[in-house]
Amino acid sequence: MSDLNDGSGSRIHERVQAEDNVVELLRDREAAVNPPSFDELFLDQHDRLYRALYFVTGSREDAEELMQDAFVKLWERWDTIGQIDDPVAWLFRVSLNGFRMRMRRAGVAARRLAPIPTQRDPYDDIELHEDIRRMLLGLPQRQRAALVLTEIFEFSSAQAAGILGIRPATVRALASQGRAALRAT
Repeated sequence: MSDLNDGSGSRIHERVQAEDNVVELLRDREAAVNPPSFDELFLDQHDRLYRALYFVTGSREDAEELMQDAFVKLWERWDTIGQIDDPVAWLFRVSLNGFRMRMRRAGVAARRLAPIPTQRDPYDDIELHEDIRRMLLGLPQRQRAALVLTEIFEFSSAQAAGILGIRPATVRALASQGRAALRAT
């Protein structure tokens, strides 16, 4: 029988971990039970948090302020640090939540200061009419006539059939073909 670490046979896994490594891992977990001091955590994480916030916000000032706010909130809760599973993750979460709240507040303030106009711009209507006209002109005449009568002037297929001198089923078929052609463009 071959040893798992000798390299012979198929290698499904890398080297098998020795028992003394497992003990070291347990010691690391025990160390996590005793969290670092606030000063140690700040020195260890402030630069990393600042850089992440800088990339999220795009602003040095906003990143600094959000980072400081998160550390102040952690400092205020430091006596209950044992209740926080991962202080680093908590810092990131609090600072990113602060950024999202700021963005929401800025959006609300912008809507209050610059309300959306309720009047429609007449030039938009002209452009829309021109676009519709151009699209309709791209259809065959019979499809265009069926669509204009049934969709724009809201004639029934029977009324449009009387106007065009064709059967109502033909009007419905032409209008359907015209709608499909418009959707394809």
